[in-house]
Amino acid sequence: MADKFDVIVIGAGPGGYVAAIRAAQLGLKTACVEKWVNKEGKVVHGGTCLNVGCIPSKALLETSHKYVEARDHFAELGIKADGVEIDVAKMVERKAEIVKNLTGGISGLFKANGVTALEGTGKVLPNKQVEVTGHDGEKATYDAENIVIASGSVPVEIPPTPLTEGLIVDSTGALEFSEAPKRLGVIGAGVIGLELGSVWSRCGSEVTVLEAVDSFLPMVDAAVAKEAQKLLKKQGMDIKLGARVTGSDIKENEVVVKYTDANGEQEQTFDKIIVAVGRRPYTQSLLDDDAGVKLDERGFIYVDDHCSTSVPGVYAIGDVVRGPMLAHKASEEGVMVADIIAGHKAEMNYDAIPSIIYTFPEVAWVGKTEQQAKAEGIEVKTGSFPFAASGRAMANNATEGLAKIIADAETDRVLGVHIIGQHAGELIAQGVTALEFGASAEDLALICTAHPTLSEAVHEAALAVDGHAIHIANRKKRK
Repeated sequence: MADKFDVIVIGAGPGGYVAAIRAAQLGLKTACVEKWVNKEGKVVHGGTCLNVGCIPSKALLETSHKYVEARDHFAELGIKADGVEIDVAKMVERKAEIVKNLTGGISGLFKANGVTALEGTGKVLPNKQVEVTGHDGEKATYDAENIVIASGSVPVEIPPTPLTEGLIVDSTGALEFSEAPKRLGVIGAGVIGLELGSVWSRCGSEVTVLEAVDSFLPMVDAAVAKEAQKLLKKQGMDIKLGARVTGSDIKENEVVVKYTDANGEQEQTFDKIIVAVGRRPYTQSLLDDDAGVKLDERGFIYVDDHCSTSVPGVYAIGDVVRGPMLAHKASEEGVMVADIIAGHKAEMNYDAIPSIIYTFPEVAWVGKTEQQAKAEGIEVKTGSFPFAASGRAMANNATEGLAKIIADAETDRVLGVHIIGQHAGELIAQGVTALEFGASAEDLALICTAHPTLSEAVHEAALAVDGHAIHIANRKKRK
């Protein structure tokens, strides 16, 4: 007879491991299946985010930013630091150490919470059974009252630039460069492309970003996107919009990329290429043909608002289902599903999920853009405040960017908060809280915000919605 669990989670990324821990905390007998093997041949937890995504990329972003700050800006603060150099190998080594510590931490949390870690590849069978194929090929079958699929996503590959070890890489390969390539091409000006392009640009690469779409960061409020494009260009990143890659040729240790833009056919030579055109749900060998779990037309597992699939008792969360491919979204879905399985009522507000691009300055947003609201026929009023007028931003030598709030013109309810600036990813929590609690712009304006802090910019933007900002001249309202 197969071992039986109340919950079996497939995948130990930020959705899966959180779901497993929460389920175990709620008294459910829980197992979590993971197949990810590190360079030492050991199964590790944390998924893409922890092993080759959010965490390692932030480690490289932070190191490379500190390097540029020391090299180019310390003198402005009165700090003499001549001959500053970056040790790329040491930077990558530090990144690996952080990943090792955190993956080990998850394994420890599994033990502390009584989660059974199953090593191997999970497959959903009919009748709520899970088959686990170990790395030695041995198969074991487990019964489950409930299954949570959290198999995540993988980078999208494109035919014009097939991955070629050492020359054309995806986001994972871009974290492992041993030195900064002289000429680096990045295909895709989304979150991943801009972050990885920033890292290697700071380390000395000449970075060209090729983006097929004509607009820059279309998911971001237009005022913030415009500012981001200007600042990244100022930092040396050559962002070509409307540039559709059509092919590539490898000549010795160089890659010639062919693309079309408004001026016709073009080509450019690079030492390395990063393909960062998005991610797709990972469902390879995940579902038995008779499992009954349905996929939508894009290959995502179909789920309802509570992450239930077409099979009762089988749930799916994170990148493998609809919605933004964000670690924190996956984690919150994991908590919701575990609560539902345990018999509790649980909901998730998909309108209050923040997004962040960890360039410098950071770009962060939650809720609607001004353009979205207007397209939906909502009359809006907005308020903005530049960090150039912030005392703390001046003290930090980080005066670039702005905070912007979009509110319903009739009800004053906050519809969106958009920030570009130092620590925007931390500041956006104010906006998430405002949306979650249905706050008005006046609510944010009435909050006493500590001085001097960067968070005052959000407060002033809220004041500016009704023309009451204190530390900038307010726009005259049209009569």
